[in-house]
Amino acid sequence: TSRRPRWRSQRVFCVMTTGMLWISPQRGSMLARIHKNRLLPIVPSPRAIISSASFSSSSLSFSVAGTRPNSSVTQFAPMARLPSQQGRQVHATSTSYVNHAAPVEANFDTANPPYIRKYLRTYGLTPPRAESYEVQKTRCLAQLALKQTAIDKFLYLSTLRKNNVHLFYRLVTDHLRELTPLIYTPVVGEACQRWSEIYQQPEGMYLSWEDRGNLAAVIANWPQPNVEITCITDGSRILGLGDLGINGMGIPIGKLALYTACAGIRPEATLPLTLDLGTSNKTLREDPLYMGSRRDKITPEEEREFMDELMSALTERWPGIVIQFEDFKNPFPALERYRDIYTCFNDDIQGTGAVILGGVINAVKRSGLPCKDHRAVFFGAGSAGVGVAKQIVAFFMREGMTEDEARSCFYLVDTKGLVTNDRGDKLADHKVYFAREDNEGQQYKTLEEVVDYVKPTILMGLSTIGGVFTPEILRKMADWNTAPIIFPLSNPSSKSECDFETAITHTDGRALFASGSPFQPFSFTNSAGETRTYYPGQGNNMYVFPGIGLGTILSKAVKITDSMIYASGAALSQALTAEEIERGLLYPDLTRIRQVSVVVTRKVIRAAQEDKVDRETALRTMNDDALDAWIKARMYDAHSEVLALEREVGALLHNLNPASLLNGLSSEENAKL
Repeated sequence: TSRRPRWRSQRVFCVMTTGMLWISPQRGSMLARIHKNRLLPIVPSPRAIISSASFSSSSLSFSVAGTRPNSSVTQFAPMARLPSQQGRQVHATSTSYVNHAAPVEANFDTANPPYIRKYLRTYGLTPPRAESYEVQKTRCLAQLALKQTAIDKFLYLSTLRKNNVHLFYRLVTDHLRELTPLIYTPVVGEACQRWSEIYQQPEGMYLSWEDRGNLAAVIANWPQPNVEITCITDGSRILGLGDLGINGMGIPIGKLALYTACAGIRPEATLPLTLDLGTSNKTLREDPLYMGSRRDKITPEEEREFMDELMSALTERWPGIVIQFEDFKNPFPALERYRDIYTCFNDDIQGTGAVILGGVINAVKRSGLPCKDHRAVFFGAGSAGVGVAKQIVAFFMREGMTEDEARSCFYLVDTKGLVTNDRGDKLADHKVYFAREDNEGQQYKTLEEVVDYVKPTILMGLSTIGGVFTPEILRKMADWNTAPIIFPLSNPSSKSECDFETAITHTDGRALFASGSPFQPFSFTNSAGETRTYYPGQGNNMYVFPGIGLGTILSKAVKITDSMIYASGAALSQALTAEEIERGLLYPDLTRIRQVSVVVTRKVIRAAQEDKVDRETALRTMNDDALDAWIKARMYDAHSEVLALEREVGALLHNLNPASLLNGLSSEENAKL
């Protein structure tokens, strides 16, 4: 208050929001706020009314709506409470903010009616007409269509997300199938390769090796107080593109956008986080535009030290935060080190495993073969491949097989051939579990040799080698199986082991197909002369990781267990409608992703309850229908945000001083309020 001496010992009017006190010398004239002992200019989003406030040389006293009396700091007298949104937490909504970045001070949404613009003091700063969402959508889609390249479309949507977050998510939820490839895979791959070139403004948080010992202080700079989930990468293995260093920031940003679009985690509750721990990419280190450090990659021991400090700092500021690891070159050590201490998971290992599990469960059912008769060849024995294989082993075991019987169905192939115990090289720890012992000294060095040896019913691709599932291999799969299961899962589409048309054509239309990247439906006439339209399945992690995150947040789980991960995949397999099954789909239609996320979230919560790692124990008494309704009520919905803003500001204006604040509004505006 020393910066405003005239306010000392003077009656003032105050409004409180989450963690913030808004003050003004007169009703309805909000001029400044006090936050952490600093006086700041404001355009507020009030949630409760404070009145009868006065300053003295050493204290501030006031009355606040709906707050307990006799606070240790101030004296409170309950007043009429403003209506508030139903939800897990109260959030300010009328102040515009940059998604994943610092708040800005004004909301210039052209959908705001005049009375909101007048209240926010943006009246006259935008064209006068208050537009409908349909008009806004038409303009945005037309502007998007003018962009000539995929990267231009990516940049346009990124700018929209930063400038008008609610409009961005309204568009994405209404056009998920068309826009998801532009905000995440496959286009995010090119965006990451060119990140330092196309960088425009701050988004997300960067922590570097030079910040060690001071990570908590740097994290304190993040402006959003209520972060519920973070996605972390060190950029060392971005998709199938190798070490991109800090250019990998596109992955956490895109991933968290999908958490919001698909599962309704509030955008301001997400933190994209990229670690600048050096890069092994010499080309990047020599690129004058590269915005990361020029050092080589730090050692595993140094990374472990850094990660220990990071995990502690994150949970110190946001206890209970869900931490997702993404695109680490060697993800197993961090997952094993922290999974029982912090609420964390690795989407490359566990998320990929769960989403492919959902498709495999449905494919195995349609193949007509019992689990014990399946033989699966995995081309790619990295973290994702092993994660997928382990999830399917768990499924086979639940179908009555022993662990050894289930494990014996899997043949992993890496760059040196079939993974065996007697191959002569030292196997990485994560490969040992699936190393074969029944090869009788014979080594199979190519995918073709392994396929001929195994004669698989399931062919999985997680290699990032485009086109490696050749027409010859696909024809053999069709010769050996009535319904061969073909899953080329590598991203982006240029790295896919085969495309949809190739798989259908060379299996005579009998392949049970799912890919990691999107492909278009197409018509095909099989050898029997039957022509039909085939629809590809896409085993995209976005079917499960949003529900894993939301289920963990809502259940307040202290850790993410294997059962919670398995439950997400099993829930996905059960989410198909009768019409989707009739079309031959292995995964639900992407346009139903929010409905699917509710099912996945519920199953994750139930698994947390069974494992007794949940802290929101009141949910245990709810039946499934009640729990579904409770989940939906806590999902961010961009469409309802705009309506909530109108209700909130209207209620505020009337509570502040209708006679003075509504003066100057039209009769129609007054009637609406």
